[in-house]
Amino acid sequence: MNLPTVYENSQLAHIIEQAMICQCACPAQVAQELLGLRELFRYQHDCSVIRKEDAGVHARIMNSLCAAHAELETCLGDVLALEGWDPATLAMPEGLRQLRDDLLS
Repeated sequence: MNLPTVYENSQLAHIIEQAMICQCACPAQVAQELLGLRELFRYQHDCSVIRKEDAGVHARIMNSLCAAHAELETCLGDVLALEGWDPATLAMPEGLRQLRDDLLS
């Protein structure tokens, strides 16, 4: 079973890295939660293979997990667009970098 994704883990890590450097935590928080949901997905998948008697439990968790993951990926895309991130490179907009520089000086 695969979890449908829009953003690769490496792209999420890139967003987190840029956001932390530039002190823009909102996209990084969403990206971090997506990575956490992906880890939960892997755990649930592995657990469901080992503990087949808990299939109902795992199915319920996976159902909610997949819905939450899809919603947060949509949210991340919206947030990046609203803030003006480059959709191809996922580069933070210059205005946010300038804001950071202004705050530090």
